[in-house]
Amino acid sequence: MPHATPLIATIVGSLALAFVLGALAQRVKISPLVGYLLAGVAVGPFTPGYVADQGLALELSEIGVILLMFGVGLHFSLKDLLSVKAIAIPGAVIQIAFATVLGWALAWALGWSMAGGIVFGLALSVASTVVLLRALQERHALETDRGRIAIGWLIVEDLVMVLVLVLLPPFGAILTGGEGEIVMPLLITLGKVTAFIVFMLVVGRRVIPWILHYIAHTGSRELFRLAVLAIALGVAFGSAMLFGVSFALGAFFAGMVLAESELSHRAAEESLPLRDAFAVLFFVSVGMLFDPMILVTSPFLVLATCGIIIFGKSVAAFLIVRAFRHPTGTALIISASLAQIGEFSFILAALGVDLNLLPPQGRDLILAGAILSILANPLLFAAIDRMKAKTADQASGDSATQDHLIKTSLTDHTVVVGGGRVGKELIAYLKAEGLPFLVIEDRDHALKALRGDGVELIAANAADPLAIAAANMAGAKRLFVAIDNAFEAGQAVEQARKANPSLEIIARAFSCDETQHLQQRGANRIVVGAEAIAQGMLAKAFKEA
Repeated sequence: MPHATPLIATIVGSLALAFVLGALAQRVKISPLVGYLLAGVAVGPFTPGYVADQGLALELSEIGVILLMFGVGLHFSLKDLLSVKAIAIPGAVIQIAFATVLGWALAWALGWSMAGGIVFGLALSVASTVVLLRALQERHALETDRGRIAIGWLIVEDLVMVLVLVLLPPFGAILTGGEGEIVMPLLITLGKVTAFIVFMLVVGRRVIPWILHYIAHTGSRELFRLAVLAIALGVAFGSAMLFGVSFALGAFFAGMVLAESELSHRAAEESLPLRDAFAVLFFVSVGMLFDPMILVTSPFLVLATCGIIIFGKSVAAFLIVRAFRHPTGTALIISASLAQIGEFSFILAALGVDLNLLPPQGRDLILAGAILSILANPLLFAAIDRMKAKTADQASGDSATQDHLIKTSLTDHTVVVGGGRVGKELIAYLKAEGLPFLVIEDRDHALKALRGDGVELIAANAADPLAIAAANMAGAKRLFVAIDNAFEAGQAVEQARKANPSLEIIARAFSCDETQHLQQRGANRIVVGAEAIAQGMLAKAFKEA
């Protein structure tokens, strides 16, 4: 058997180079997505050196699209969307329309067809989910009003793009065909999509959660992980074969149906590693399509495209948010969050080229705009940080209550890091004893559950010095580190010990190496999982007899 095949070479070369360039991008504090795109450029046909198999890369990227859309569906929350619907729905629709018009105007000036201009404008109108969520997480803004508005806005954009991906093929046929071809292709497509949606809502929402619950009761984590992937890929493929809808729509509905199950969070966790890996391959395959010579041959067109993404969209979003009487700080955060493009733009550009609606130059401009806008996004947030001191709403306290963590008024209290299974037991005991405490947690689903219980929360990573300060660790009596990630736990312990040398720190571990790691970081006592379980079993068997 040969030791090198095109498939293996493409996967290994793409992932290895994406890792190197992604790590470098992270090092200079920009999105790793930029590194993945540049990795694709490096192994693409437009640059010297090794060239990966473009056909195989595109097929692998289809799996990345399926898993990306499955993840979008898993995180789709109708409740979160409805809570900010008054601004998110009209705001996103108006901003999409404005950006599309700007893109169409540029395309018209270049002599492209109307269909090409519309596809180009739509591709410039939708922000990257990956980049937006990361930006909000870094600013601890996911759980603030402005964070919820930005996420709701993004959900509306995603839903509009899903609809565009479904309707573009028949509309493309309409725009390029004759009058007699207008009605029937559209009716057939809408009929198939409607049948698929009804099938998923009637059958899928019952069968898919039932399958997962059944597999979960077998106790096999391997089977559960396989079930999640089989559902995501199977529904996407089946929807395309049986109903003629896109892989993207099928995967989105599979995730959305599964999101209603109580096992959705576990499903998201189990599918995340493979989803991330194939998402990287998707971004690499997109980078392979980019011809960097466009930066030399058409620099002004690239600048115009970036201007629409970074300034046109931002100004529109800012004015819309202010028109709805939200503070300037909120408008700035949302406008900066949306001033980039990503996954959906790439999918739409590729589909537009495949349908002969968008010229290859348009795809290159979209890719160039994506890379440059993602590079510029951290700079926008840095500029906002400098501007915040001059905004009127900061003087009224808006920024202090929403952009920064508020310091607790508790003293001589207990801090619990992590609201999972172990954390819940600790919280229940502290509540029952009437002891003052707060919880540091950064996982969305855990935050929602704890907030429903009325627990005082700090929505941040416990290793962040801002979270340590907000928890008043210097005035705390005790710290429980209940998370199961020893590396992250060690960072939290180290930060807490620096803040309070006399703090009592109790942490959990699963091995001798983890115990030693946590002790070196400053933990007073370590509870090892296996030992704690054994002691509990002995106490149940003998001490209570």
